[in-house]
Amino acid sequence: MTFMAEFRDAFFEESAEHVAAVEQGLLALDSGAADSEQMNAIFRAAHSVKGLAATLGFPEIAAFTHDMESVLDRLRSGTLAVTPKLGQLLLRANDTLKALLAAAQAGQGSEVDTAEVTGELRAALGAPTTEAETVVAPQSTPAAGAPRTYAIRLLPKRQLFASGQDPMLIVRELTELGHDVSVVCDTTRLPAIDALDPDLCHLIWVVKVTTTASRDEIANVFLFAEDECEHSVRDVTDDPSRAGVAAHAPPLKTPGSDGKPVAAEAASIRVPTDKIDALVDLVGELVISQAMVNQIASDFDMGRLGELQEALASLDRSTRDLQERVMSVRMLPVATVFNRFPRLVRDVSNTLGKKVRLEMQGAETELDKGMIERIGDPLTHLVRNAIDHGLETPADRIAAGKGDTGTVTLRAAHEGGSVVIDVADDGRGLNTKRIREKAEANGLIRPDEVLSDDEINALIFAPGFSTAAQVSDLSGRGVGMDVVKRNVEGMSGSVTLTSTEGKGSRVRIRLPLTLAILDGLIVSVGGASYVLPLLSVVESLRPTPRDVRNILGSGEVLVLRGESLPFVRLHAVFGHDVAITEPSRGIIVIAETDGRRFGLLVDDVLGQQQVVIKNLEANYRKLDGVMGATILGDGRVSLICDVQELFRWTTTRREAAEQLLAAVSTSGEEFA
Repeated sequence: MTFMAEFRDAFFEESAEHVAAVEQGLLALDSGAADSEQMNAIFRAAHSVKGLAATLGFPEIAAFTHDMESVLDRLRSGTLAVTPKLGQLLLRANDTLKALLAAAQAGQGSEVDTAEVTGELRAALGAPTTEAETVVAPQSTPAAGAPRTYAIRLLPKRQLFASGQDPMLIVRELTELGHDVSVVCDTTRLPAIDALDPDLCHLIWVVKVTTTASRDEIANVFLFAEDECEHSVRDVTDDPSRAGVAAHAPPLKTPGSDGKPVAAEAASIRVPTDKIDALVDLVGELVISQAMVNQIASDFDMGRLGELQEALASLDRSTRDLQERVMSVRMLPVATVFNRFPRLVRDVSNTLGKKVRLEMQGAETELDKGMIERIGDPLTHLVRNAIDHGLETPADRIAAGKGDTGTVTLRAAHEGGSVVIDVADDGRGLNTKRIREKAEANGLIRPDEVLSDDEINALIFAPGFSTAAQVSDLSGRGVGMDVVKRNVEGMSGSVTLTSTEGKGSRVRIRLPLTLAILDGLIVSVGGASYVLPLLSVVESLRPTPRDVRNILGSGEVLVLRGESLPFVRLHAVFGHDVAITEPSRGIIVIAETDGRRFGLLVDDVLGQQQVVIKNLEANYRKLDGVMGATILGDGRVSLICDVQELFRWTTTRREAAEQLLAAVSTSGEEFA
């Protein structure tokens, strides 16, 4: 990396923080909560981006930010009045600045069209336009209701399908905005057949449409997939040839567009100096402890055994403290995720015509950086869902005896060695009866199956499940809650839902503090060691022969204090021929996932210890029932069990047994 390239990386990182600060300040300005100091902070952030951009050779960013800064300067001096329209314009300008920075970082600076927003910013100042700008002005500010022709370029991210999105739904919505529609599919990103990965999206679409819809209405089409798709909108009303150029232009240079493997993007973390100071102190203590051990070992006799044990204990304490401090360096406050939601709530509530107040609690709660980056999308869907499905319209709320403004609450807290994030609303709650009817219609449950309200409500996490009467930009496609659950479980977390009809709902996400280290229970099966995540372990016991029963249709169950719990024989799951098969001679570990308990039959429990998780799938391949591997103190590799997948295995086995029982019953009737 060259000297200038290093500075540019720092510029993009700092600019992202400045843009976020501008957005937060503008949202406060829009709500009337901003004061003069906050206005100055917004101006300083924009000014910093402009100065850095000009210094490091990004003239387009500097020029655009200059126009934005001019409006902010007039606002802070009081010579320009704060209005909702101006606040909306500045938020759009900040979005454009964010797009300019992203494009410059990816080497696509010319792809962002700033003419429309620039013209509106200068119009807000009353500044005269140049002759060149006069040509653009009629395209940027068309008469209300006048049809315009747009070329809309849709560039899905390659991992789009993993989130359950279908780009053709977006293309269809764009074609329904107007008339004289043409759609061109750009296949330049499509790799050779032998390198084709069907799980990735390789295509780009360009939609040309003549419509009376505004740019904001076009942007709303992408609202549900804004994190999975990049798009650009060009007004080609007076120059139709530009649509053809846009349609057949070379594809955007995106990572991996040439079919080559994508290198991991370099990431950085800003660490407070007090954490660095603590690390330096601990390293000093570690060096002292190591020197003590070396000195005793060099002149050791049995009389110094006590000294050696004391020195090793000191070394162990220093190592554990150092481990905790190093892990704390990766910890970031969830505020880095929460801060994106005031803008999201504002935009979605305006789109739906609802009044919404967002409350955020526990934003200082720290979570591992890796999970901070992955939890954003699930939370985004949950917040949108709460506003769209959960909260009523102002008229409906008043009719129900509530205030016209609904509340969405984001709360984070540490509970029992894990982090809990709640997304709650005070809306209508879930219609349990309707969910059951839809689940029965989809074949998810039997009409005679007895389930509690919470169990019925949890069915909304089933793939493709949706009770929305209409499909909108925000919801109703049945591709949301199952993706949320899958993403959270991919982080070794869990999702639970509670709801009271007429009062609201709450979705609770429980996550481990870090993905790198976990507290584990070491168990022995067939001479091999396995690790069970300690957060999932409730208790362990040695059952008596009468505690284990074989129930037709449910398989083996353990009767524990009057409750029948299914259990899994780990030796059967992992294929051990030599193992304890009689439950009364082994140990059954009771684990819990998604509020349900089940047992795991093992030979013995060896103890508890912290383990470092190694990615097994990246280095070997995916194994059923395994979430990773670790290296124990004796150098042996031990697999870390995926408790949630093992529980699903018991459910699948029970369903298979029930189907077999039903088939046998039917055959018997036919035979009779």
